[in-house]
Amino acid sequence: MKQKIDKRTVYLGLGFLVLGLLLGWVFFGGESEAPVAEGETELAHDHEGEGTIWTCAMHPQIRMNEPGQCPICGMDLIPLKEGGATVSVNEIQMTESAIQLANVQTTVVQQAEPTKEVYLPGKVKAEETAVSDITARFPGRIERLYVNFTGQEVKKGQLLASIYSPELITAQKELQVAARLRETNPSFYESAVRKLRLWNLSDAQISRIAGGGKLQDNLNIYAPQSGTVVAKNVNVGEYVTEGQPLFQVTGLDDLWVLFDAYESELPWIEVGDEIRFTVQSLPGEVFTSKVTFIDPVINPGTRAASVRTEVKNENGKLKPDMFAQGVLQSELDVSASALMIPRTAVLWTGKRAVVYVKNPAFDQPTFEFREVELGPEAGGMYVVNSGLRPGEEVVTNGVFQVDAAAQLQGKVSMMNPSADPGAAAGAMAGMPGMDMPAAGGAPSQTSTFKYVEGDVVDLRGKVPAAFKKQLNDVVDAYLLLKEALVEADETETAKYSTALLVALQKVDDSVLEGEAKAFWEEKKAFLLQHTKLCKEADTIEGKRENFIFLSQPLIKIVEAFGARQTLYVDYCPMVKAYWLSEVEEIRNPYMPQMLTCGEVKDVIKP
Repeated sequence: MKQKIDKRTVYLGLGFLVLGLLLGWVFFGGESEAPVAEGETELAHDHEGEGTIWTCAMHPQIRMNEPGQCPICGMDLIPLKEGGATVSVNEIQMTESAIQLANVQTTVVQQAEPTKEVYLPGKVKAEETAVSDITARFPGRIERLYVNFTGQEVKKGQLLASIYSPELITAQKELQVAARLRETNPSFYESAVRKLRLWNLSDAQISRIAGGGKLQDNLNIYAPQSGTVVAKNVNVGEYVTEGQPLFQVTGLDDLWVLFDAYESELPWIEVGDEIRFTVQSLPGEVFTSKVTFIDPVINPGTRAASVRTEVKNENGKLKPDMFAQGVLQSELDVSASALMIPRTAVLWTGKRAVVYVKNPAFDQPTFEFREVELGPEAGGMYVVNSGLRPGEEVVTNGVFQVDAAAQLQGKVSMMNPSADPGAAAGAMAGMPGMDMPAAGGAPSQTSTFKYVEGDVVDLRGKVPAAFKKQLNDVVDAYLLLKEALVEADETETAKYSTALLVALQKVDDSVLEGEAKAFWEEKKAFLLQHTKLCKEADTIEGKRENFIFLSQPLIKIVEAFGARQTLYVDYCPMVKAYWLSEVEEIRNPYMPQMLTCGEVKDVIKP
């Protein structure tokens, strides 16, 4: 049976429904059902991400409100992670991506016993005191040779040759006459005997001749010592004059090894030190020698002093004129347990030494700029007198990249000791190659930026051809070093950084005059300083850092004096540094992982 519904009940239910809708609109926001204008929906969805700041991994000074590409290097921007702690003006924060790209590595400061390894190139030489030159004491003719080739071993007293001499016969006759007049004229007899003795006749031979014995037609030549015949200067039948060299006999049982030590290495070498060395013909075999003499005079050509050592030549393995590579282990006169850091951790600016110390208080990698006082160098390490504590971490690889990031953000840095956080653009003036502060003691250097802007000094007509040739040798060595840095070849960089220093030291600037001489001397001081530091750096990273500095004055020098070939002035925006190249193609020596990063700023014509 159907139940009849009351109309009043229906109206009451509809009233409650309307009331419920009204209350829901009041408490939960009726605007959600309001019409939305075109374009407002996307804005509402993106509202949550409006606070995200985008930055560049390599250029953290870049700040963008939306993703995109870095206006400096073109890399994709990444979200900036804000740290909770406050970063001081002495500290620089870097993203994880920037750390990986710059290959930043740290080392814990530890206490160790400081020792230094000095590497010395050398050459095996015959002992000078064991060299005998055998000469003709009177004129004559070589009748017979008993030694027919060089390299032949002889014993002391061994017969080498016989000489026929008319003068010898005459001298013997004089002796016999003098012997008969000995009672009346003893001085005449003594003079005749002395003459034959000087011609190397024995007393027995002289007595026999004086007694009326048979005259000797030939005089025999004997070896004065045992050794090796290293020179044979005569042949059978050859006429010789008094004093003419016949043979040279050298003893090879004891040899000298002469090593070249640069000025900076001499303080660590003393007479009595042991030098271990190897030669190329005997790989894996190590010889030991003792320092017996240190040359008191520096060779002006190589800027090195000769260090002489003595070695026993067992079994004749060593040969004169062999090249040797020596290592001397020297203990430094400091505390037996000192704080030590690698050389690659240190940035030098004038007399100041600075390092970057990792701050563990931040989750994001943060490095503090800190000046340190260093003691002596100890084989790739420096003794730290003050400024660091055991257990702290210092940046040992990628130090220059960290310092460059600090400069870009206007933080305290190597070239910007008085930081202005709001002057990131001004930090560009503190990049390597800019004017060095006079208080630091480093030579003043004109900005390479100034050269690019057109500050041209033309001195090509004021230098002689001899100087230009020497300068071209410097440029050739520089270009080889640049290519070695591009290839990241440790052996080649060590070889050509040394070659660059040698070429620079050989330049004779005495031929320059006036404005050209003044210009050269100003640039040479800065160039020579960082070429030496480049040569002495133990790692490619250290050589790259000094290559930046030495490139600045060399660009100015080549622009002023010219070169034998067209050279390109290249610029890396990532490192903010210049270099010279002989090809137009960009091959970045500072960032091999980004080989083509850079641009040609100018061209220097021959």
